[in-house]
Formats: sequence, structure tokens, C-alpha cells
Amino acid sequence: MKIFITLSLITVLLTGCGNSNTNAPAPVAATLPVLSINETTAHTESEFPAAIAGTTDVEIRPQVSGTLDKIFVDEGAYVTKGQPLFKINDRPYREQLNNALASLNAAEAAAINAHLEVEKLTPLVQNKVVSDYQLKTAKASLAIAKANVAQSKALVGTARISLGYTVIQAPVNGYIGRLPKKQGSQVNPADPEALTQLSDIKEVHAYFSLGENDFIAFKSQYEGNTIQDKLKKLPPVSLVLADNSVYAEPGRVDMVDGQFDKTTGAITLRATFPNSKGLLRSGNTGKIKLSMQHKNSLLVPQEATMEIQDKIFVFLLDQKNAVTKQPVSVGGKSGSNYLITEGIKTGDRIVAKGFESLADGAVIIPEKEKKAIAKI
Repeated sequence: MKIFITLSLITVLLTGCGNSNTNAPAPVAATLPVLSINETTAHTESEFPAAIAGTTDVEIRPQVSGTLDKIFVDEGAYVTKGQPLFKINDRPYREQLNNALASLNAAEAAAINAHLEVEKLTPLVQNKVVSDYQLKTAKASLAIAKANVAQSKALVGTARISLGYTVIQAPVNGYIGRLPKKQGSQVNPADPEALTQLSDIKEVHAYFSLGENDFIAFKSQYEGNTIQDKLKKLPPVSLVLADNSVYAEPGRVDMVDGQFDKTTGAITLRATFPNSKGLLRSGNTGKIKLSMQHKNSLLVPQEATMEIQDKIFVFLLDQKNAVTKQPVSVGGKSGSNYLITEGIKTGDRIVAKGFESLADGAVIIPEKEKKAIAKI
């Protein structure tokens, strides 16, 4: 009897367990927002390393040799055009000028004597007191004397120029660079190192390079028959400084180099920025932020993607609303959106969010579908 009761209990328990498994509810499909992919016009910003230089960067070098007697400016000082910067000992050049002046005086005196000789002989020849040969000789001597005067004047001019070179003046407005030579140093025009460098930085040039593909895309975006026509229609560009801050003043691209660099395969462009406050200096580095337009592009919000091991994925829906993890290629960023070049096409649908726990093949219930990035 006990054995019968025990078997009955086991049968009831097993029957109950079987009914529990049979009646378990099927998993409910998640309801998630979905985006429809459509073509649009996108704008991306690309950054290109840039080297900054003043509109005028002048090496200040001596034109004559000598001892550096005086330095009138300090490193980093702002100077104006014509302001004295350095003075070289001028005593040797003053003596050269004095010597040249003395030679000029002697030449002028010789010319006066030669002229008097011609005046004396002229009537005598006319009266046939002396031969014509003597007059011709006197005239030749006068011509030589005049040539000596001209030569002496040239030597005086050269001596004055050399004396003037002993005071070195600023050729433009700008800021003084380093001063490697100190007072008392010997200087020479052939010195490998300049006395200093003077930079006019009221405006600055930022030089950057584009590869061939980027340059072709750059040219194709703006109307015009020539590069200069296209540059006039180019919007302002931004300068990102070394600390990743953006320079307050916008600039304009105003020059394209005449040829590609054979070594790098890139072409150099120049953007000019106002710099009235002197915040930028020659030698600064930065990045030019250039806006590029992309027609017929596919944009996907970054939040609708997942990054796994440096690869970008979206969750693509098929006609039955089953999802597939789809890798995509990103060609750039436009605001908070990715510019997709491969992996999806117009008309595709992707899960907008809430896909973190989805597995391939899972079926979802789309919320009211939205069109992805209709306008930027």
C-alpha cells in the first residue's frame, strides 16, 4: 500500500512538471525605435596640420664686417620700420669715406688744371702759335681727369653706403626674435647665423597640405573656372591651436601652391588669419579645420552604432524585422553623425537605440519609423 501511494505521488509530481514546461510563455519581442536610411548632403570637417609664419619673416644680417658696438633692442621687442636695431663700429668706414673724399678733391683739382690747360692752348692753336697736337693732348688729359672725378665720386658713394650699413635698421614692423650675437661680437655678412629674425605678424599665414584625393574633392566643391575663382567662394576656415582650443578669428584660404610635392604627393595651401593682438607668432603650430561637402551621402547618428575592437557596427533589419549586426565603414563625422561609405544603402532600416542586448536573428517590433538625418 505504501509503495502504491509513493508511486502515485511521483506520477503527480512528474505530470505537474511536464505541464509547467509546456505552458511557459514565449519571449516577447522588444519594441525599439528604427531609422530609415536616406541620401542627403553632408558637411564634414577635416583637420590638417599647419605651420604658422608671419606675413613677413626677415633675417637681419650685417652688410659689412666689424665689431658689434651696440644692440638697441631686446628679444621679443616690437619695432617699427626704420628703427635702429644694431650698430657696428664705424671708425674704419669713416676713414674709408674720408679717404674717398680726399681722392675726389684731388681728382676735381686735376680736372680743373686740365680744363685750364685746354683754355690756354685753344687761342694759341687758333693763332697757330702752337701745334694742334698739343691741344688734342690737353683735351685727352681733361677727359681722363673727368673720368677720375667720376670714379672718385663712385668711391665716395660706396664709402657712404658702407658707413650707413654700420647702423642696421628694421626693414618692416614686427617682433624681434632671439639675439645670438652679443655686444663686442665680430660680425660678418658671411656668418651662417643671422643677427636676429624680424617677423611682421599683424597677419599670419598658416601653411597646410592636402593629398591628391583631398585636393580633387576640395576643387570639385566650389564653382569657378580657376583656382582663384574657387578660393573666393570658399567659406572661412578655423585654426585649432596646439592646446586644442580654436583661435577666435576665422581665416581664409588665399593661396594654392603651383605644384605637388614629388616626395609627399601633397600640395600646399595657405590660410591667412588676422592677428592684431599678436597672440600668434611665427613658428606656432596648429591644425586647419576645413569643411568639406559630400553630396548623396548616408548619415547615421553615432548613438545608433556600436564599436567593437575598432570596428563600427549597426543593427540592420530585414523584411521580417530580424536584426543582423552589420559592420560599416566610416568616412568622417558630420556633427554627431557618422558619414557611412560602405555597409548600408539607401532604404535600409537600422535600430536607433536599445540594441545592446540584441543577438543576431532576434526579431523586434519597430516603433514608428523615422527618416535618418533628412537635413543637416
